[in-house]
Amino acid sequence: MRDKDKILGALYGQAIGDSMGMPTELWPIQKIRRKFGQNITTFLDGTDDNDIAINYKAGEYTDDTNQAFAILDALIETDWKPDTKTLVKHILQWADAAGAWTNNVLGPSSKAALKLVKEGKDPSEVTKSALTNGCGMRIAPIGTLYEPKDFDKLIEMVYEVTRITHSSDVAISGAAMIAGAVTAAVADYDWNNIIEYANEANDAGFKLGTPTWAAHNKERLEIGIDLAHRYRGNDKAFSQAIYNTLGTGTAISESIPAAVAIAYYAKDVKKSAFICTNLGGDTDTIGAMATAICGAKVGAKNIPEDWKTLIDEKNPQHNIQEFTNKIAEFKA
Repeated sequence: MRDKDKILGALYGQAIGDSMGMPTELWPIQKIRRKFGQNITTFLDGTDDNDIAINYKAGEYTDDTNQAFAILDALIETDWKPDTKTLVKHILQWADAAGAWTNNVLGPSSKAALKLVKEGKDPSEVTKSALTNGCGMRIAPIGTLYEPKDFDKLIEMVYEVTRITHSSDVAISGAAMIAGAVTAAVADYDWNNIIEYANEANDAGFKLGTPTWAAHNKERLEIGIDLAHRYRGNDKAFSQAIYNTLGTGTAISESIPAAVAIAYYAKDVKKSAFICTNLGGDTDTIGAMATAICGAKVGAKNIPEDWKTLIDEKNPQHNIQEFTNKIAEFKA
């Protein structure tokens, strides 16, 4: 049986990692250091020299979590039966309200696919070659719906939710890796078994996507886990190694293995959020994924109360406790 506190932890973890990573999004490490110094340990406003983060204030989460929760709203509307039109409707409603077509708040693959849908056109030419990480940034809550024994249903749901904007092999597998890690974390698997289950989910998802030439998430994650062991206890060296070796860009096969490796290394919501915002690269998306996994493992009770309060106050468009109640009632 799924633990409601762990479900709540995953949702808050997603929101916390996203919002804390927001101010440094898509900046190289050198620029982050010049602007913010050596170590960010709190929520900050986006600055006017970051054309993405400029749209947000401290504690506000970005498109990653807004899309994740739009997907939950869509699934709740259809009694947890994934319906493409309803999923797209809810994401488009958020995109229109956020001014996503003019403000720089949508990832390139999602923006291109959703624009085609909005125009009444077939997005498949975009989705089947999508190699950016919009597939993984919004999928963590799906992992909270299932127990590990529901493996096939988990993969099916990941596929149906992901293919609306991303249907490549690396996209479906990457989304499945994140969702699988969350499922195993909610079930309180130990960290090595969380990685094993995430890799199994990755392999199953890979078979469902359109073939591409992209590097495989599973093999990239092996590098990240090796780095986590090599630099255990040295956060700075580990972060630099992830940045230099695995990569922290918007590519699925960089950011998704990086996020899972960081979760494995950090094993804690605060440490994960701190590492991700100071990392360089796609800090908010990596933060959302990594910190959701950590939140699922440790539960909301181990997340600072003032952090949860800030998330609730700054994002009144969603009720995380209500989402948690709905998810806890779901039966696969």
